This record gives sequence, C-alpha cells and structure tokens, in this order.
Amino acid sequence: MRRQQFIRTALTAIGLVSVLAHAPASAQAYPSRAVKIVVPFAVGGPADVYARFIAQRLSDSLGQSFVVDNKPGAGSVIGTDLAAKSPADGYTLLLMSNTHTVNETLIPVKPFVLMRDFVAVAPINYSDLVLVANPKVAANNLKDLLTFAKANPGKLNYASSGPGTPYHMAGELLKSMADINAVHVPYKGSSGARTDVIGGQVDLMIDGVATMKPFIESGRVRALGVGGTSRNPQLPNVPPIADAVPGFNEDAWVGMMAPAGTPRVAVERLGAEISKL
Repeated sequence: MRRQQFIRTALTAIGLVSVLAHAPASAQAYPSRAVKIVVPFAVGGPADVYARFIAQRLSDSLGQSFVVDNKPGAGSVIGTDLAAKSPADGYTLLLMSNTHTVNETLIPVKPFVLMRDFVAVAPINYSDLVLVANPKVAANNLKDLLTFAKANPGKLNYASSGPGTPYHMAGELLKSMADINAVHVPYKGSSGARTDVIGGQVDLMIDGVATMKPFIESGRVRALGVGGTSRNPQLPNVPPIADAVPGFNEDAWVGMMAPAGTPRVAVERLGAEISKL
C-alpha cells in the first residue's frame, strides 16, 4: 500500500512538473528571448517610427530584444494575417492602427477577424494628420485648392499608403465634405507615396505630422491644413482643415495587439511596460 501510494505521489509530482514546464512563464520570467513586432506597414511611415521607438524602450526595460518586422501590403492585411497565424506565446506582437478597424468593414472577407484572432495589449499614441501639396500645385492655401478642385474635377490626385489607411480615409472624407473630386493613388506604403508627392509625381497627400514635418520646413511640400480641430504645436502656422471645411476632424492612432490565446502574464507585463513610456 505504501509503495502504491508512493508511486501515485511520484506520478502526480511528475505530472505537475510537466504541466509547469508547459505553462506560461511568470511575469518576472517573460520575456526569455527575442520578441517580434509585426508592422503591417512600410518602413519609414508613422507606424514604423512608433514601432521602433517602442521596440527600443521595451528592449531596454525588459532585457530582451524586440525586433520590428515590416510586412506591408494589401492595406495591412498581409502582415496582420501573418501575425494572426503566429504562435500565441507572447513572442509575436502586432502593431495595429485605425486602418485595422476600418478594414473590418471595408474588407469584410479577410483571413482573420480582428477582435476574434487578437487580444489588445496597450494603446500607444495618436497623432494629427496634415494635408500637403507639391509646390507645383497652384494653391497657396486650402481655400485656393478647393476652388481649383471644384473648377477642375478629377484633375488633382492624392497619394495614400493603401486602401483603408488613415491617409486614404482622410482623403475620401475631405472629398466628401468639401464636395470635390480628386483621384486616389494608392501605394504599398506611405514612404513611396510621400516620395512621389515630394517629387511631384502626385499632387497631394494627407500624412502624419511627424513624418511630413521635415519636408514642410524644407519647402519640398506646402502644408495646407492639419486634420485636428485646432492647430498642431509642431506646425503652429498651419490652420486646421476645419477652418475651410467645417466639421472635418481626422487623426491616426496606433496600438499593440497579440494573437488570441497569448498568455495573460505576457499581455499584462507588456501592457504595463508600454503604459510607462
């Protein structure tokens, strides 16, 4: 009897060790290796900039490498699908934006469902947008631009980083609210769109303030209005688009998500660390 009891106790202990070996690591032990942040947008855009900022700070605070992996295309669907299919172990994260929420209705047939296949980790940031024009466009301000656009429907075009992105939706909102017609020119990422606006291949773009500011200051593009309802401190001399188009208000935001089923200790620790930044 004692022998059988010993065997049962030993087997129970072995089973417990096995369970613990496969259980999620404690908050203190996570992460124990490099973590990948999938960014479903191109290098050089606001989402990429924020991801690299977060990755460096998390690497410093948690003692493991956080590596940014850019997977742009299809308005964020390609990279997001890759993240959704990754192991839910805390070592793959997704840098998401309001593009994702738009795509839930704009692209109803996708290989993933955002709130089913991912869990929220933490909000990161939101930022103003700015409408810019190549200097070749004969408009010194938004009023001039709208007057020209109304007189020449379809002659102007605007670049975006792809369907469903904040830059695309802001452009369509402006067209609708101002009752103008401009041709949408989608790109795989914001870097290509930005480059072609600066180079004069495309007339207009609504972009993030942080990424477009250096080109505004150097005179390579002309700022016509910011997307918020008040002036942006980084561009104090640029009026809101709403001054010329009452009610216009559009911004961009980013956050962090992880595949559904990611251990709670990993989600909570990441959320706590990001909230400190």
